[in-house]
Amino acid sequence: MERSLVLIKPDAIQRGLAGEIICRLEKRGLKIVAMKMLQMDKGLAQRHYAIHEGKAFFNDLVDFITSSPIIASIFQGKDAVNVIRQTMGTTDPAKSLPGTIRGDFGLDIGHNLIHGSDSLENASKEITLFFSAEEICDYHRDIDKWID
Repeated sequence: MERSLVLIKPDAIQRGLAGEIICRLEKRGLKIVAMKMLQMDKGLAQRHYAIHEGKAFFNDLVDFITSSPIIASIFQGKDAVNVIRQTMGTTDPAKSLPGTIRGDFGLDIGHNLIHGSDSLENASKEITLFFSAEEICDYHRDIDKWID
């Protein structure tokens, strides 16, 4: 089973959309194995967005993600990275299809509600930024036999 990091960003928290986002991911058959609310500090934000360092929008990303609490979570399931990416929609909400999180609720590219790892390799790296091994709960659900 794959695992992926999901961040529910400040705009989703401020707009009261966290529950809706979590619900949509769970309805896709994904299982929450870790979750916490936190106020991301500048150092963590810079490490998380290190791939964008030096780009014109880097400081705006850091400022935005540290502007309000976020919910960091790990979702697990079959093809989790791709399922999450499809459920989120494209980065630009204006180009996201209806039925996706960003297509239904996103306002603009700078306020796009959710982050999901873009590959298994990046999921592994990102998960370790936000969670220790002890914070991840591996458990069985009776429904797993129907969706795995």
